[in-house]
Amino acid sequence: MNRDEYVQKLKTQLDEWNAEVKTWEAKAKTAEADMKAGYDKQLENFRRQRDQSLEHLRKVQQASGEAWTDMMRGADDAWAKMRDAFTKARSHFDQK
Repeated sequence: MNRDEYVQKLKTQLDEWNAEVKTWEAKAKTAEADMKAGYDKQLENFRRQRDQSLEHLRKVQQASGEAWTDMMRGADDAWAKMRDAFTKARSHFDQK
């Protein structure tokens, strides 16, 4: 996989996650106070992981030559953490 394909794959996944997060945000806005705190916590965790993942994505995009493959490892780790945060948030929102 080349850099452009890798970046596109990550962007596509991010777009899918962001679309689902929008539905969670709407759900959090209408939730009762006790549930809203839990929703907000899950959304904040996801956003924090997303921001870190986006930073890694930027580094991959800006890396020159073969350096991007080294950056890819960091991005893969960040994306795995983001996937975990997303999965935890999804299970939280699906329970309620």
